[in-house]
Amino acid sequence: MITAHTSMFLPTHLPPAMPTTEAWYFVFVGKQLCLPAGLAERFLPISAQSDWLHGATRHYLGALAGSDCWALGLDTPPPGWQLLSLRAAMMAMTAEMLPVASRAAQVMEWDRSHRFCGVCGTATELKQGERARVCPACGHLVYPRISPAMMALVWRPGEILLARSPGFTPGVYSALAGFVEAGESVEDCVLREVHEEVGVRVADLAYYGSQNWPFPHSLMLAFTARWVEGEIVPQAGEIEHAAWFALDALPPIPPRFSISGYLIRDTVARLQAGELMP
Repeated sequence: MITAHTSMFLPTHLPPAMPTTEAWYFVFVGKQLCLPAGLAERFLPISAQSDWLHGATRHYLGALAGSDCWALGLDTPPPGWQLLSLRAAMMAMTAEMLPVASRAAQVMEWDRSHRFCGVCGTATELKQGERARVCPACGHLVYPRISPAMMALVWRPGEILLARSPGFTPGVYSALAGFVEAGESVEDCVLREVHEEVGVRVADLAYYGSQNWPFPHSLMLAFTARWVEGEIVPQAGEIEHAAWFALDALPPIPPRFSISGYLIRDTVARLQAGELMP
């Protein structure tokens, strides 16, 4: 199960009076992450005096292992840096680095997508003292958006139900997932989404854990759910294929950097150990 690494990262939006001489910089050009050439598989703190830092859009994130962390937005990569998709970069990050990178990506997306007031259209400004953009005309405040989404791994003795959407990596299957709708609890969302996506009914929901997921600003809330009745009927346009898989004959599944990878592997281990019973 995913565990928090709170001792390594201290989050805050307020930069310290005395910045550290080196800092972690999560540099974005659009939605892509920049890394120094040759460092595609790891991050290193760099000097806070680098020339290219001046003039960049920047947001303070907190301190990781005693060094300041910043999210930066640039129009082009710094000299000697290369662009990499955020998903590819996250696959190579440490468990301590992942939530900070996720935070950085979501802060930059919030800043990029809320430059103008959604009420009156006036250009917004950063609000002093908190992570918010404010409209100088009507006072409308916009905070970084978080969209709750459920994830459900449906099981029955000896099998788990996995599915793939058209946008998945070819051959990869995962647990079911969907966004919580207005006026809906997460538990109601699980029941609705499972039935909509694959046509089955479930019970005995058990909370597994959560993960912040920056694509673009989700909070994944993962559950296991016991199959009760129904045959698999994939939802047209949403589910490309879904099936029951034996515990010792799984298809390719997401890696462990995502909560789906943890959820599937841990649930299979519990089923094999006889810890989940109907």
